[in-house]
Amino acid sequence: MAFLFNKFQEAVKTLAKNPMFAKNPMFARDPRHLQFEADVNRLFLYTSYYRLGANAEEKDAEEIIDMASKASVSEQQKQVQENVHYQLTNMCQAMDNILLPGTANGSSQVPSEANNHPRRSGLSFAVGTGVASANKPDVHATRPLTLNELSNKFRDHFRYTLDIRPSQIPHKDAGRGLFLSGKANAGAVLAIYPGVIYSPAYYRYIPGYPRIDACNNYLITRYDGTIIDAKPWQSGSDTREIWDGSDLVDYNAVPPKSQESNSDRAWRMLSKPLKKGHSEKFGEVLERRNPLAFGHFANHPPKGSTPNVMICPYDFPLTEKDMRVYIPNITFGGEEPISMKRFGSFWFKSRRSGNQVGESPVLKTLVLVSTRSVCDEELFLNYRYSNSKKRPEWCKRNTYMDVLLIPGIYACLVTGVILTNLTEHCSFLRL
Repeated sequence: MAFLFNKFQEAVKTLAKNPMFAKNPMFARDPRHLQFEADVNRLFLYTSYYRLGANAEEKDAEEIIDMASKASVSEQQKQVQENVHYQLTNMCQAMDNILLPGTANGSSQVPSEANNHPRRSGLSFAVGTGVASANKPDVHATRPLTLNELSNKFRDHFRYTLDIRPSQIPHKDAGRGLFLSGKANAGAVLAIYPGVIYSPAYYRYIPGYPRIDACNNYLITRYDGTIIDAKPWQSGSDTREIWDGSDLVDYNAVPPKSQESNSDRAWRMLSKPLKKGHSEKFGEVLERRNPLAFGHFANHPPKGSTPNVMICPYDFPLTEKDMRVYIPNITFGGEEPISMKRFGSFWFKSRRSGNQVGESPVLKTLVLVSTRSVCDEELFLNYRYSNSKKRPEWCKRNTYMDVLLIPGIYACLVTGVILTNLTEHCSFLRL
């Protein structure tokens, strides 16, 4: 298997240096798209390698590498989605077997009363969901396991789980880090990025708008402009419950992380996020004990280290009702999309419908995929801070390069970048 992985690694390097990327005039105008296509190509190779399994033969690997050089980006995207969904399906089925009464795994115990009835979190109780109790979804009974107990059983099944511990990065601001306990091969889905999903149409509802990153370290964006705020998820809990993503922090009252300019102070005084109306209040039954829902704790690698995971956009099909409880995300404004179109740095509403004919509704989330074999170590994710923004003190330029070896591409705003100063205008959104 190690020999096959070496072949895939060589393929990643070869395809990254393909001159067709640099010579294409469209890529010269839109370097974000160039990085996006390179990421898709890389994810195609890694997740396909994982799906081959331990009994893979060399000819299978060569066939996938050949496909990576010939298949279109949309075809590779589709395969990446299938590969990730295949892994998450197995994980969700395993957690069902662990948690649901009457299943094969575990003794048949009577669930605790707390798990027999819908339970609202402290945040949900304080803010309220604006939904009549009769309309609330049922929280099905589960075995009374804690998050830690479920995590241990998950490791027994998949040979790895996640831990949150003080980071090993030698910096005072490193805080907590995400650690893999156990061993996982390259291409494995190691974590899901939890939280509230905001499409471009709802940017102004993000807490702290417009300086949404001033007091929030847990924001991330996909290439398509979707933003996920993981701060309300925190570290999960020990229940399955109705979760509405409420965050009680007054972001305009919280001191900023760094010294503000006069312009920043003016924006904080004059601009405030829009408040949720009755129609924007929501809630979903989610498994808050999910041992994978810790993607927001992955740190940027310190100097001398390289990332061992990368961001992978994952569109979860909402038709998969049995899996929904294990996807730790909710969409702000409901699951009916509003179509937006990007012109340069600005987003505008499009006249066409969000969902086209024949398209199934999806939840636009993110997962972390391993880029090599990982064993009992801290997980590092390349934050890809923009070159146009001042980097935090701890985010030093490393000697490693990302998958693309083209000057000026490395730090563009692309899939998985952490947001910095989202907006510069109140009426239009700039990324």
